Amino acid sequence: MGPETVMTIAREAIEVSVMLMAPLLLTALGVGLVVGIFQAATQINEATLSFVPKIIGVMVAFLLTGPWMLNIILDYMRVVFTNIANVTR
Repeated sequence: MGPETVMTIAREAIEVSVMLMAPLLLTALGVGLVVGIFQAATQINEATLSFVPKIIGVMVAFLLTGPWMLNIILDYMRVVFTNIANVTR
């Protein structure tokens, strides 16, 4: 196993990780931005106000993108397990 193989496996793992994290993190970012604008407009300075909408938003995003995320990770693991014999040589 050469350095090119290791770098390819690491790059693919990072790409899959970013693809899996993106919908949830972007949802949390969007909800946090909307709640922050709402708090600034109404001058409500409650620190815990943003947690509940973020949790609900992330759960909804997970329910909507869960099957897609499962397909991505299954495809990646299928490739990894298929190539184990080639990598260990």
